[in-house]
Amino acid sequence: MSTGDAPHWLAPLLARWPALAAPAALLVRVDAQRLYRLRQRRITAVYPVSTSRYGIGCSEGSQRSPDGLHCIAQKIGAGAASGEIFVGRRAQGRIARIEGGATPAAGDPITSRILWLRGLQPGHNAGRDAAGKCCDSHARYIYIHGTAQEGALGHPASIGCVRMANADVIALFDEVEEGEAVLIIADPQG
Repeated sequence: MSTGDAPHWLAPLLARWPALAAPAALLVRVDAQRLYRLRQRRITAVYPVSTSRYGIGCSEGSQRSPDGLHCIAQKIGAGAASGEIFVGRRAQGRIARIEGGATPAAGDPITSRILWLRGLQPGHNAGRDAAGKCCDSHARYIYIHGTAQEGALGHPASIGCVRMANADVIALFDEVEEGEAVLIIADPQG
């Protein structure tokens, strides 16, 4: 699919999630392991990603990727080197060894840039659920970020976050704004 083509699943999704029809938004499709950049209701870029190897879920401690509507709460890492390791959202001044194959990266570092997400659906991905358990994506430290495991992109491999190639997350970081909508869905038909 070229980025200018409108796939059959996009129009119903835009109708169901009006926040995606904003001037700019991000869509993460877990079933396709892709992140779509939307501008003016059109796909302008597509990136391979890795969401959680444990599936979809919003509960704290689940290590699952939270679904639903989010926004970019904070952009972290402007000017950091490609592959620079972050710990506690702070650049460490060290560059990760990027693995292009199936070999897991040592320590599973967060690299290059961080887009920290905030859930926008109370009781689902914001605040606490009906049982009183934390389901808050921001409190769970759910990010879109660079990874040292670039060889795993296109397959579920994370422990909750959305991982991207370092060059891709750097390019995306420069385009997005804080407050921009991010929808994470298991399947656009579901």
